Amino acid sequence: MTLPIQKTALVLGASGLIGDSLTHYLVESTFYSNVKVLVRKSLSWQHPRLQQIQFDFKNPNGLLIQANDIFCCLGTTIKKAGSKQAFRQVDYQYPIDIARLGLANGAQQFAIVTAMGADPDSRIFYNKIKGEVERDLTVLNYPTFLIFRPSLLFGNRTENRLGERLAAGAMRLFNPIIPAKYRGIEADKVANAMLQTTQQDLMGKHVFESDTLQDF
Repeated sequence: MTLPIQKTALVLGASGLIGDSLTHYLVESTFYSNVKVLVRKSLSWQHPRLQQIQFDFKNPNGLLIQANDIFCCLGTTIKKAGSKQAFRQVDYQYPIDIARLGLANGAQQFAIVTAMGADPDSRIFYNKIKGEVERDLTVLNYPTFLIFRPSLLFGNRTENRLGERLAAGAMRLFNPIIPAKYRGIEADKVANAMLQTTQQDLMGKHVFESDTLQDF
């Protein structure tokens, strides 16, 4: 059996709920020989294939953005960011900046986690920003552009988000009777979907809604 050509992966948001699971999947995959993560502070674990790069997103160094496949799991809240403007910088500007630099350095695939309901015309600020980043990443014309729109995420966060924990508890209770698209989803499933789809030689833009992600 011939193994696939090994590639380099780059992860944004490796300390987050989905990013952490995804990074673990990537370093164990035979598909990638090198997994880079852009971090403000070091992760709590190491791996021979894992390369942690201290990175200032406000002043990105394009020379560090070199990979075949880029995975964007960045995400914050307005409360944590401190303002709508700061939230937009993390969830919109940073992905756009890294995507442009990656494409200039030869990246072939860009995969991003946005959210169910992402829509640039939405009256809901969160959904609007997620829709805007999808829209503006699309016009960069990556050979392969993958969008993942999960519903409410289940998983163990390192940070305390009381509202999300309460919502997740209620969602787990009623999940069996909720339509598949709106059910809560394990972050691990989203990460697994990101890994599997990047190995399928897809071309062009593909959007994976939460009900599709449930099947991974």
